[in-house]
Parts: sequence; C-alpha cells; structure tokens
Amino acid sequence: MRRARPLLPILLAAVLAAPAAASAQAPPPPAPPAPTIAPGTKAGGIDVGGLTIAQAQQRLTEVAGPPLARNVSVHVAGRRFKLTPGRLRLQFDALRSAKRAYYAGRAQPQPVDVPLAIGYRRASVERFATTVARTVYIAPRDATVHITLTRIERSHSRTGRSLDAKALQAAIEATLVNPAAPHKLRPARGVLKPKVTSDALPKRYPTILTIDRDHFKLRLFKRLRLAKTYAIAVGMAGLETPPGLYHIQTKEVNPAWHVPTSSWAGSLAGQTIPGGAPNNPLKARWLGIANGVGIHGTAEDWSIGTRASHGCIRMHVGDVIALYDRVPIGTPVLIH
Repeated sequence: MRRARPLLPILLAAVLAAPAAASAQAPPPPAPPAPTIAPGTKAGGIDVGGLTIAQAQQRLTEVAGPPLARNVSVHVAGRRFKLTPGRLRLQFDALRSAKRAYYAGRAQPQPVDVPLAIGYRRASVERFATTVARTVYIAPRDATVHITLTRIERSHSRTGRSLDAKALQAAIEATLVNPAAPHKLRPARGVLKPKVTSDALPKRYPTILTIDRDHFKLRLFKRLRLAKTYAIAVGMAGLETPPGLYHIQTKEVNPAWHVPTSSWAGSLAGQTIPGGAPNNPLKARWLGIANGVGIHGTAEDWSIGTRASHGCIRMHVGDVIALYDRVPIGTPVLIH
C-alpha cells in the first residue's frame, strides 16, 4: 500500500510556480512610436509632413529622384545643348533631405520648405553656360563705306546677339535643385546694336577724295555724294603717284618746298625753297598725303591731264585754292 504525499508541500510549490508562468506569458511593452516630421513641412516642394524620416526618405526618392536624373537641355538660336547629370556628377541624398525637413519642422513654428540635399560641380555648369553663350554669339557689324574712284558704296550695319552666360548658369542651377522645374530651358538672347549705322555714315565720312591716275581726275565727295571733279596731273613713269588708301596729313598755304635728296632734284637737292618763291613748284596750297606726296597747285598748267610730276598731284591754282577749304585734315584719299 502506497503512502500518501504530504499536501502542504504540493500546494506551496504550485503557488510559487504560478507567478513565474504568468511572467513568461506576458507580452513585451509596446515600442515608442517613431518621431514624425511636423505637418506642412516640405522638402524641395514635396510634402513630407506627418511622415517618419524613413518614410520621407522613400517618398523623396520616388518623387524627386527621377526628375533630378534627367538631362538639362538648352534651346537657343535654333540649336540644342545637353547637360547630363553624369557630367555634373550630380548626387541626391534623400536621407539627408528627410532629416533636414525633420529638424527644420521642429525648429520653425510655421510650415517650412527646405532645399533638397543635392550636390553637383558648379564649375561644369559654368563651363557649359559659357560654351553655349560663346557658340550662339553674333557680333554686331558697323556700317562702313567702300571707296571706289567714281562712287562711295555703303555697307549696311547689322545687329548682333548675345546670351548672358551668368544668367544661364543661374537658371540651370535653379533647375538642378528643383525636381518640379522644367529641364528644357529657352533663354533669350539680347540685341547688340552697332556703333555705326548706315544713316550715320555721311556724318562719319563728310569728305572723301579719290585720285584717278588713268583718267587724270580728282573727285571730291561730300557726305558720300560726288560734289566736284577736277583735272589733275600725276607722277611720271618711274616716279608714279603711289596707289593706296591714305589720309590728308597736313595743310599749308603757300608751302615751302623741302627738296628731296633725289637725282632729279639736281643742285637743289636737300634745300628748302620758301613758299611763294619763283622756283618753288608748290603753288598756293598744299595738302600732304604721305611720304612727301601731296596735292598742290602748279604754274605749269599745260601739264594738267598728263603724267608729269615727281609723284605729287598737280592742280590748277584756282582749283587747289577752292579745294583747300573743303578738305579737312584726316580726309580719306584713295589713289588708284
């Protein structure tokens, strides 16, 4: 016959085991909720208010990531220029952007919109903008004249075009940090006006002379129109009047003659003959052109219409006196 176990020890063991079992079966205390970004807070224009940092990171990656990965294209003057994120080494940090929104929302009583955490090479943007501006630049062209022996032809002016490289750089950089901004830019070029227009040419060229050696004619143009034609003599063979475009350098009344040291000058070579002297061939007036060559009056009226001088342009005395007052220093002279 089995002996009965004492009841008291059994009850005591059951009482002690019950709390341990209850403790093993109780659920853990709930984790505190993850902090959220303040309502109304935005990052790069994207609403992340009420989201945790992890949720905001995911949202920014999904919404801002694809637009920021697009090329930036610039359309100007009928041409297209492309700037790629790879060339810029553009990097978008969504986590940092989310944290920036979180801390800004805590610090500001009003809703804020923080910039996205985006990095890129500004030097690449600057070079790109400069290249675009240089490529589409058109220089303005001033109106000019083309002098011929018998007429003065006008070359009309042209406006130029220029692109502000600094403004384009700023527009590109604003696009790079804004996922909502269009990535197709159409900047306008500014107009560059010429300094000299066609209408200004008559005032700019009030007087022009042309020397027609073959036909022994001096033509005076005033405000680009033929005003007077004079008969002249020019340099003889071997001492031809030099062709080219010159300007009136000096003017004298009754000029002295500084005899050149040339073989044809004979015993007078190197001397200075006073103005008005009988043996001075420079009569009445002198309009110096270059290298001792000029326009002057002559006592040898029979030589007009021939190749008779030592390089100068001879005129009748009355003609050179009339011409003198109408021709200022600096007047262009075409000899051909």
